Amino acid sequence: MTLTAVDWVVVALYFVVSAIVGVWYSRRASRSAEEFFLSGRTIPWWLAGTSMVATTFAADTPLAVTGLTVKNGIAGNWIWWSMVMSGMLTVVFYARLWRRAGVMTDAEFAEIRYSGRPAAFLRGFRACYLALAVNSIIIGWVTAAMAKIVGMTLGVGKWQATVGLFVITGAYSALSGLWGVLVTDFFQFILAMTGCIALALFALGAVGGMAGLMSALNTKYPDGAPLALVPSLDSPWMPAITFFVYIAVNWWASWYPGAEPGGGGYVAQRIMATKNERHALLAALWFNVAHYALRPWPWIVVALVSMVLYPGLDDPESGFVKVMVDHLPPFWRGFLLAAFFAAYMSTIATQLNWGASYLVNDVYRRFWAPSRGERHYAAIGRVATVVMMVISGIVTMYISTVAGAWKFLLAIGAGTGLVYLLRWYWWRVNAWSEVSAMTAALVVSLAAQAWGLSPDDPRGFAWLLLVTTALTTVVWLAVTWSTPAEPRERLVAFYERVRPGGPGWTAIVPRAGEDASLGAGVGQWLLGCVVVYLGLFGIGAVVLGRPEQGVITIGVAAALIAWLVRATAARTA
Repeated sequence: MTLTAVDWVVVALYFVVSAIVGVWYSRRASRSAEEFFLSGRTIPWWLAGTSMVATTFAADTPLAVTGLTVKNGIAGNWIWWSMVMSGMLTVVFYARLWRRAGVMTDAEFAEIRYSGRPAAFLRGFRACYLALAVNSIIIGWVTAAMAKIVGMTLGVGKWQATVGLFVITGAYSALSGLWGVLVTDFFQFILAMTGCIALALFALGAVGGMAGLMSALNTKYPDGAPLALVPSLDSPWMPAITFFVYIAVNWWASWYPGAEPGGGGYVAQRIMATKNERHALLAALWFNVAHYALRPWPWIVVALVSMVLYPGLDDPESGFVKVMVDHLPPFWRGFLLAAFFAAYMSTIATQLNWGASYLVNDVYRRFWAPSRGERHYAAIGRVATVVMMVISGIVTMYISTVAGAWKFLLAIGAGTGLVYLLRWYWWRVNAWSEVSAMTAALVVSLAAQAWGLSPDDPRGFAWLLLVTTALTTVVWLAVTWSTPAEPRERLVAFYERVRPGGPGWTAIVPRAGEDASLGAGVGQWLLGCVVVYLGLFGIGAVVLGRPEQGVITIGVAAALIAWLVRATAARTA
C-alpha cells in the first residue's frame, strides 16, 4: 500500500498525541502502585467502560472476526457473541462485589476469600500463570495480527514489526500507568471505530453497495448459509453441536480475557478503579453494550466483501487487510493505519499494565519485598512491564492465526468458569478448588488436543470443550469435598466485606438468604442479555438492508435498557 504525505501526517499526529498523554500522566503514575495500576480508584463509569471496550478492540479482533465469518458464516461469531451471557452476569451480580472487595488484582482476591498457605500459593500461582503465560499468549496474538497488518501495508518483516511495536507501546505503557492507558483508550476507541466504519463503506463501494454484495453472495451461496445469524441444524458452516456448545456451555465454562465468568482480569481491574459501586455497574453495562452490539458489523461487512473479492484465500484473516490495501483512498489509508495502531496500543498497554500489576502486587510485594515505599513499587511496575514485553515478543513469533489462538485459550480454560462463579456464592469452595480447576483444565485440554481433538475444527473444538469442561468439573468438585473447608472466621469476614447473600452462605451466615435478591437479579440478567442481543441484531438488520426491522428492534432495546439501568442500580450500595 502506497502512503501519501497526508497519510503519514495523520499517522504522525496520532503518535504525537499518544506521547503527550503518556508524558502528562507519568508523574501521577509514579506516586504509588495504586495510582499506577488503579488510578487512585477515581475513574467515572464512562471512561472505565470505554477503556474495557477499547482493550477488546485490538488489531487482532477485525482479522479474527473476518476469519470466523469467512470460514463459518456470520453465525461463526457466536463463539464470542455467546459471552454476552457471562458479561451480563458480571453487570448484575459481580461488578458490585468486585468493587466491595477493594483488592488491587483478582489474584489478591485469593487471600481475602481463602486462608493460610493454600491461599498464598493460589495468589502467587494465579498471578504468575496469568501474567507470564496467558498474558503472553494474548499479547502475542495481538502483536502477530498487527505485524501482519504492518507487513501487508508497509512491507515490514514480522520480527522487525514486532520489535518496533513493542518498543513504542512498552515505553508508553511503562511511562503513564493506568491513567495514561484510560485516557488514550477513549480517543483510540473513537479513532478505531471511525476507521473501520469508513473501510466498510469503501468496501461496499467496491462491490456495488449492499445490494451488490447481497446479490454476489446469494449467487455464490444459494442456500444463504454465510448470512444466517442462527445456523440450520445441518449447516456445514456451523455444525449443530458447535452452536450448542457456544450458547449452552462456552459462556459459563471457559475463562477468556474480557469475558471471564464472574468477572476478572482487566475487566475487574477497571471495575475496581471506579469511584463506587454504581459507577462499577454502569461501566460493566456500557462495556457489554458497546462490545457486543456496537462494534461487530463494520468488520463483518468487510469480511463478507472479502469473500466476494478474494475467494479461496489460504489465510482468510488477511482478507480484511487486502480490502484495506486495495480500496482505501489517500488520507483514509493513513487514518485506518493510525486506527489500527490505536487499537493495538490500547490493548497492549492494558495487558502490560494488568500483567505488571500481578507481578508487582501479588508476587514481588507479597513474597519478596513487602515493606518498601509506594514509589518503589511503581518503579518496579515499569520493570515488570519490560520483562513481559520481552517474553511476549518471543511468543509472538510462534503464533500464525488469531482465531486459532482464541480457541486455544478458550480450550485450556474450559471447566474453570463454574468455580469462579460459585466462589462468591458458595462457602464450601476453597483454595484447592481453584488450583485443581486451573491445573485440570490445562492438562485435560492439552491431552485431548494431543489425542486429536483440534480447536481449529468446529466439531473438534466443540468436543474439546465438552470433554475438558466435564472432566475439570469432576476434578475440582472432588478436590473441594476431599479437602478441609476454609475456617469459619475467614468465611464470615469475607461475607461481611462483600455481602453476596444467597442460600450458599446460610450455613455460615444465617441471614444470608435475607441479604440476597437473587430472583430479581436473575430476571435482570435475562433482560440484559435480551437487550444486548436486540441491539446486536437490530444494528445488523439496518446494516444488511432491513432498516424498518432494525429501527424497531433498536428502539425496543433502548427502552428496555433505560429500565435495566434503574433496576440494577437499585441493588448497589
